[in-house]
Amino acid sequence: MAVTDITKILNEAGIDLPELPPVMTPEQLAPLLGVSIGALANDRCRRVGVPYVKHGKRVRYLRADVARYLVEHRSGTEVSA
Repeated sequence: MAVTDITKILNEAGIDLPELPPVMTPEQLAPLLGVSIGALANDRCRRVGVPYVKHGKRVRYLRADVARYLVEHRSGTEVSA
């Protein structure tokens, strides 16, 4: 899937990919996904959900990982290759 396809899909969901920070904190990502910060923490503990980077005690989410995760976990539609 091309970057323009990913951008189009995210725009349809109201997410402007270029406007997202390249590296996000849980506090920045949670409202974007419509979940709580605690839900993101639970997903990390269960090793599911959006991929993240851990640096010491700090957790960060990369814009590219968030975009890829949202597109790969989209359901209810046929996605052509």
